[in-house]
Amino acid sequence: MTVPESTLPTLISPRNRALPLLTLTDLRILETQAAATLPQHALMSRAGKAAASYLQELITRDTSTEKSKHKVWVAAGPGNNGGDALIMAAELHQAGIAVTLCMPLEVKPDDARWALDTARAAGVAITTAAPDSLESYTWLVDGMFGIGLTRPLEGSFAIIARQLSQRTKARPARGGVLALDTPSGLDGDTGTVVGEERERNRVLGGSENQRDGLAVHATHTITFIGAKPGLFTGQGRDLAGTVIVAPIGIDSTTRTAVQLSAPELFAGFLPPRDFATNKGTFGSLAVVGGDTGMCGAPILAARAALYTGAGKVHVAFLGDGAPPYDPPHPELMLHAIDDLPLDKMDALAIGCGMGLRDGATRAMHDVLRLDVPKLFDADALNLMSTDPSLAAEVTARGVQGDPCVLTPHPLEAARLLGTDAPGVQRDRLAAARALAARFAAVVVLKGTGTVIAAPDGRVAINPTGNAALATGGTGDVLGGIIGAFLAQHLPRYEAALAGVYLHGLAADTLSAQGHGPAGLTAGELAPMVRTLLNRMFYPAVAQ
Repeated sequence: MTVPESTLPTLISPRNRALPLLTLTDLRILETQAAATLPQHALMSRAGKAAASYLQELITRDTSTEKSKHKVWVAAGPGNNGGDALIMAAELHQAGIAVTLCMPLEVKPDDARWALDTARAAGVAITTAAPDSLESYTWLVDGMFGIGLTRPLEGSFAIIARQLSQRTKARPARGGVLALDTPSGLDGDTGTVVGEERERNRVLGGSENQRDGLAVHATHTITFIGAKPGLFTGQGRDLAGTVIVAPIGIDSTTRTAVQLSAPELFAGFLPPRDFATNKGTFGSLAVVGGDTGMCGAPILAARAALYTGAGKVHVAFLGDGAPPYDPPHPELMLHAIDDLPLDKMDALAIGCGMGLRDGATRAMHDVLRLDVPKLFDADALNLMSTDPSLAAEVTARGVQGDPCVLTPHPLEAARLLGTDAPGVQRDRLAAARALAARFAAVVVLKGTGTVIAAPDGRVAINPTGNAALATGGTGDVLGGIIGAFLAQHLPRYEAALAGVYLHGLAADTLSAQGHGPAGLTAGELAPMVRTLLNRMFYPAVAQ
């Protein structure tokens, strides 16, 4: 559905919005449908004007420099992304902002040719080569290549990409780098750099010109029609910077195969905290793991479950030498695995510090017979990857309507899929979907832009979290958080969405307070998860 230009919506921030994430195929379908109803050149006109409006907004926010002193340098590619850049440049020029446009190769598509005529008629200064230095410009614009790029950046465009990225990496005090649609060189579907793997293979083959695939590293990205998956996972989160969506009058909400996770997707499943409740209302979770010498991991998970609101939390240790109680949290109930009736629990989180010995395998077979929601992490996943009978039991549970929740990091996912970690990272969405289908399970593929996939085809990318989570124990904490939501009777997919979102948001909040990203410990996350849970979802009780 298209919208008249006079009623176009404002720019949309993805923050806390469950936006649809559109693949290249989705975009092409929407563009074709829109072209059949809109006037000629309408989409390019709208995109260029939206980009100009956003950049003017960014310039206005910069109180350190008068608007009249800002200079903008725009790089335009030979396709429709270059056409968007040309219209943007014309709009900026007409608004009185000094703008220079560099077009190494003249644009080719009909819409882009129209945009070139428009920019020339407006008096935009157009060059064919980038200057040696771009220091005199406050804002640099990447309008070289958007979605659909299939070849690595080369020649003049590779040189420009490096210049733009150098500006971003220099952390400019004013101005920045704005990418149109996606940073050039970034695959909008996968979040990988186009050609990077091919370049690595060439290097391994002995090339003297050693380099990775190139992509522009932007400070800001304005993406058209709808947000793209690759902007929120893999390398995309680093390369895109701050993302803003310009719908340009196209309704993309009907194409929701992939969504950006947000509280609206899981908030309605959280249990009410009425006065007439008790600890049984919020379920019992057992964390199963902790072979000899590895007791810390399940305790971290169990503590996180307490802070996430589970009514009762147990730890079932597999090995010897477990502590009799947890001094910081004597609320936790610690047991040898044979002393705890796991079938009486409301949920199980299995694998933290579990080890790979025979006792761990027996425990896995035992819990898979129980009609209790189950989360498998860490060594539980490694056992699945080496024991076909365990993998078959997990799949059977899912086929019978009792899907397990699997929380692999890329290497664990690779073992389960029979590939390698780089293969998983090349297409994180595809890997998560493959795992969900193979094991009939809800899958949480951890990493930047964690992907949550359900066996019924639902997929979401999580937008929260940062490098503070790159430290030991944070995965155990995540397992405890999701386990607590399972114990509180959230459906598997929604429990995973909620756990991943709050786990990442806790890291973001603590980092904003100066406690990260460097040096944040896993144990610090759980108290912040409690704060966020109450602040966001139980404010009346929390006051």
